[in-house]
Amino acid sequence: MSLIFRRGIASMASYKNASKVVCIGRNYADHVKELNNQRPKQPFFFLKPTSSILPPGAGPVIRPKGVDLHYEIELALIIGKQVKDLEASDEKGALDAIESYALSIDMTARNAQNEAKKKGLPWDISKGFDTFLPMSEIIPKSAIPDPHNIEIYLSVNNKMQQEDNTNLMLFTIPRILSDISKVMTLEKGDIVITGTPKGVGPVVPGDVMRAGIRVNGKELPESKIEVGVEESTSTYEFAET
Repeated sequence: MSLIFRRGIASMASYKNASKVVCIGRNYADHVKELNNQRPKQPFFFLKPTSSILPPGAGPVIRPKGVDLHYEIELALIIGKQVKDLEASDEKGALDAIESYALSIDMTARNAQNEAKKKGLPWDISKGFDTFLPMSEIIPKSAIPDPHNIEIYLSVNNKMQQEDNTNLMLFTIPRILSDISKVMTLEKGDIVITGTPKGVGPVVPGDVMRAGIRVNGKELPESKIEVGVEESTSTYEFAET
């Protein structure tokens, strides 16, 4: 059994332990601007269903009919213990709560999200389709000494689209985990994705997304994602509410 295969199996098992996926929105200033959104005064978060998780090697991202499908690359935190009422000033407590890391692509049905924002409706459909959260292998905590100083990147058909440092986050990890944990308890195995930098855009069937993390200029092998896009064969087709 190859090391890569064993890592993939271990990652899949770990992701099955998640009771929820909490997503931080609007956490990079240039991304806020590119979507003409308002800069938040505090961490803004929403949920993706665990059924949207696409473990490494589990197949392509499926684009539902009628959907304008966009990618958003994000650093993911895998929570290692229960976190409740954490104070933002407790940096050690926040980092100690992280068991490991991963890279994720928050796939978004942009037209569905835009309609929801315009009409004041929930975003669940735009974020929640099956396969809408491709994940890398689990990244050991020791491989990322400082999660606030790594480069995350994503290309489409080998053309770089997103490439930025996590030091550009508007809200750091202790503040993120504090705000979440004062609303909902984080449990061991939960996943928190920390926001996307500028450069989000569309993908269509036939496209291939490749993504990764660099630490001090060095690629992390466990962070690599390579995933294609295929059209759904379901009879479902998105239509305005």
